[in-house]
Amino acid sequence: MMQTCCIHQSFSFPHRSIPRSDASISIKPPKLCQVGFNGKTRSCGISSLIRQRRLYVNLNANNDNHPSMSMLEEETSTENSASTQEAELPFSNWSPSKYIWRGLSVPIIAGQVVLRILKGKIHWRNTLQQLERTGPKSLGVCLLTSTFVGMAFTIQFVREFTRLGLNRSIGGVLALAFSRELSPVITSIVVAGRMGSAFAAELGTMQVSEQTDTLRVLGADPIDYLITPRVIASCLALPFLTLMCFTVGMASSALLSDAVYGISINIIMDSAHRALRPWDIISAMIKSQVFGAIISVISCSWGVTTTGGAKGVGESTTSAVVMSLVGIFIADFVLSSFFFQGAGDSLKNCV
Repeated sequence: MMQTCCIHQSFSFPHRSIPRSDASISIKPPKLCQVGFNGKTRSCGISSLIRQRRLYVNLNANNDNHPSMSMLEEETSTENSASTQEAELPFSNWSPSKYIWRGLSVPIIAGQVVLRILKGKIHWRNTLQQLERTGPKSLGVCLLTSTFVGMAFTIQFVREFTRLGLNRSIGGVLALAFSRELSPVITSIVVAGRMGSAFAAELGTMQVSEQTDTLRVLGADPIDYLITPRVIASCLALPFLTLMCFTVGMASSALLSDAVYGISINIIMDSAHRALRPWDIISAMIKSQVFGAIISVISCSWGVTTTGGAKGVGESTTSAVVMSLVGIFIADFVLSSFFFQGAGDSLKNCV
């Protein structure tokens, strides 16, 4: 409470001065309350009640030089003028959802990676480390998956084609299915589950712990040091993994056909040789390279846009794998419709 002193003197006396005993007591209005969400403040108007007491000195009616005093108490209610907010611009408080700005970050990061590669700004040491992780260390699980997928498809094809008397077409059908679709898609799914999640988790942890900001302070660009090596490693490793998975898948199919259904390995291999074209292998490697770019760019984009601590890292990892798989399936449809349009005649030679 702040007290202020003031005097309201109605008359002046020539021989005596009246002491200034008038006092006015006022209550200082409280300050505006600030309510903030996400760093934004909002002022709340509070009506304040001000009570004033004024002491008046008047000359007595008898004129005996004895002044009479009267006190007048006033109460005024004032509304805080700051309660009225300034007019805000439209969409000033709107912020895009996480999926929107994450989706926008994907082409931005992809463009920056392409520019770094064209300019030769490549951190070769990190690139070789990521290439080792994505290639040799992922080879075992990819080959194991391809082996069992090949045997499962062999059971389905051999049973049906044997009843139709098309034993010489089994190898060609399996070769076309593995080269055009199964090998690149299965390999990419395994790599997305293994390396895509690792990329998102690593970069997400670095982001929430402010290690990427430390790199910028030290003068290192996170795009050059973290993202570009992972993209290059994925694009280089996946074509070779796809080729190895195709070879192992065909070998497991031929062995199962010979051991269980009595169809010679030579028949399977000869039929596959007649049906395959060089473009089938090239298209498989092109597909896997595109899939590798999709996996690495999406995973790295989701990693560097992670917020929310450990929970945010887990959500980014899961979302990165899911979005990578969706991107793989969409790209597979687009590339297949572009590469293999019209009627094919690959199986004519093996009937």
